[in-house]
Amino acid sequence: MKYDFDEIIQRRSTASVKWDFTSDDSIIPLWVADMDFKAAPPIINALKKRAEHGVFGYALPPAGYYEAVCRWFKNKHGLQIRPGWILPTTGVVAALSTIIKALCGPEDKVIIQTPVYNCFFSVIENNSCQILKNPLIYESASYRIDFEDLRKKAADPHAKVMILCNPHNPAGRVWSKSELEQIGEICRKNKVTVLADEIHCELTRPGFKYTPFASLNEDFLLNSVTCTSPSKAFNLAGLQTANIFCADKEMRSKIERALHINETASVGPFGIDALITAYDECADWLEELNSYLDGNYLTLKSFFEKEMPDFPLTPLEGTYLAWVNCRKLKKSSLEIAETLLKHGVRINPGYIYGEDGEGFIRINTACPRALLIEGLKRIKKAFRESF
Repeated sequence: MKYDFDEIIQRRSTASVKWDFTSDDSIIPLWVADMDFKAAPPIINALKKRAEHGVFGYALPPAGYYEAVCRWFKNKHGLQIRPGWILPTTGVVAALSTIIKALCGPEDKVIIQTPVYNCFFSVIENNSCQILKNPLIYESASYRIDFEDLRKKAADPHAKVMILCNPHNPAGRVWSKSELEQIGEICRKNKVTVLADEIHCELTRPGFKYTPFASLNEDFLLNSVTCTSPSKAFNLAGLQTANIFCADKEMRSKIERALHINETASVGPFGIDALITAYDECADWLEELNSYLDGNYLTLKSFFEKEMPDFPLTPLEGTYLAWVNCRKLKKSSLEIAETLLKHGVRINPGYIYGEDGEGFIRINTACPRALLIEGLKRIKKAFRESF
């Protein structure tokens, strides 16, 4: 490999959410979704150049910013977008909240497919809207969509938006074209806007292909809003840069107004330079990253199959987030997480992704393999000694 993903970077005492949540240096953090790898060298060089300029005032994305986004999504994902459709913002969670504020009124309902990213719950409730759950069906250690239930939920006259997580966090699904088309038809028929969170779109395993929801046809494009960011794939979350794609002019105007009301319509100079560099110069780094992450997943999969066969691992199609069924323990996911922490490893308890996630744990595999293996050994030891 050209890039060294095995290098262990010291992240403690760097104001890291992932590592500095505790003063205990022995804890291995396999929880919050950022990676323990250095950013691609061209990105680091671009940021050094920006730092050397020495002036860090308010920033305005140049034409090259929009052109880089359009080029990337056209060439890599087959999604044709126009610069005028792009609304830069500080992050995908901020984008989701702003879009719900723009498209929903108090007491309107927003559909989500549980278990799902925990911030979906808060962005809905914080905007005084109601959560309408379309639980995914768990069978054979994997998930599929309950389309019959989705039709019922979408037919609710108060349902205005459906948040689509594509690829899905934490279920690890990369939704197929057929599945997305069924979602699109149901939502179009019932005048429910699809709000596609596609932040993990670059992170797919071999054999699985991410399909942008908005790329399927013109009707779906105009009945949707897409949120993306280079933050997950290129490990840039701290630079606070994301984009909203909205082709419908009237809907885009509402969202843009809400962005300004929320004061989330600006991005910083470092984020601008990092995004342009990531999309224009770092495709080879991303390819190697995905290969390394696949190796990590296969390592974890083999470990659970050989050492912990009673705890089914959900087959991973996309993201770097492993989802493990620990219901055999007959303990709450919070109890499991607290026990694992005592044994020196932090994971995410499944309950935070909704009641359908209870009894599961989520493991972040985006770290040097040696750290992952040590974390897995600690998990095995905890399960053996404490349950």
